[in-house]
Amino acid sequence: MTKLKAWISAARLRTLPLSISGIIVGSSMFNNIILNTNPSIEYKTGFGGKLLFFSETSIFWLAIATTLGLQILSNFANDYGDGVKGTDNEDRVGPQRALQSGAISRKEMFRGIVITATITLILAILLIYVSFGREYFVYSVFFFLLGLAAIIAAIKYTMGNSAYGYRGLGDVFVFIFFGLVSVVGCYFLFTKNLNWLVFLPAMAIGFLSAAVLNLNNMRDHDSDKKAKKNTIVVKMGLVKAKKYHYFLVIGAMISMLVFSFFTYEYYTNLLFLIAFIPLLIHLNKVVKTKNAVDLDPELKKVALSTFLLAVLFSLGQIF
Repeated sequence: MTKLKAWISAARLRTLPLSISGIIVGSSMFNNIILNTNPSIEYKTGFGGKLLFFSETSIFWLAIATTLGLQILSNFANDYGDGVKGTDNEDRVGPQRALQSGAISRKEMFRGIVITATITLILAILLIYVSFGREYFVYSVFFFLLGLAAIIAAIKYTMGNSAYGYRGLGDVFVFIFFGLVSVVGCYFLFTKNLNWLVFLPAMAIGFLSAAVLNLNNMRDHDSDKKAKKNTIVVKMGLVKAKKYHYFLVIGAMISMLVFSFFTYEYYTNLLFLIAFIPLLIHLNKVVKTKNAVDLDPELKKVALSTFLLAVLFSLGQIF
């Protein structure tokens, strides 16, 4: 394996569509809410304002870039942390990690983490400046601190003696940062205000993101337990972890349905229901699967289903 391929593998490209799902949802959702609550507002973007967020493409693309940076940073840090602690060993079921295989040295990976964290922070600062400028100083400070918190959380998942991923708190991080912060934060960057309805799709993306992590932890249950990586799955056991998984996926679907109940205008608003099909098929697979190792292919399916949900939901809000 060449060095470039090793870095691409360490970045885990298959996780990236899931990470930007919240940005897609948050960037488009405000069209429906604003037009419903402020019918007198006239936008200059055409289609009754339905293409509003495209008029702020700099915010959208900087938000995408920042989120991708956070995800890649998290992947590098996870590779480094599990590699150093010996969690990634011959017992591991998933794809071989870069540090584990020796394709990237510990020093090189640490340098990659520092560079990625720096680039991500710069992108976050640019996003904050483009969104708030000098007019909203307090908002800028708050989002800067939020960005720092996200970067630290991405690194501390498996790195260091107090890595929270080893204490069963990884799900909390994923739900907060890739669900609530991603969707609600992005919505706020555009609108400079909050609406309680925004939290419903944010919860849905957070639940599904946590579901992907839960699948990963169910797959790695045996090896994590041996390595004393006390994920929530290790703590509760595989039987309860499955029930927890049903809660996450079904909770996401219910959150989306409740949002639609309060905001429905046109049949296109329900396009996201198509994404429920692969999610329901996935749940059936989880119910029937006896060996947790066989759940590995489901990670990609849930991640892509979440991305599909975000895209369809976005289209339903815009058109």
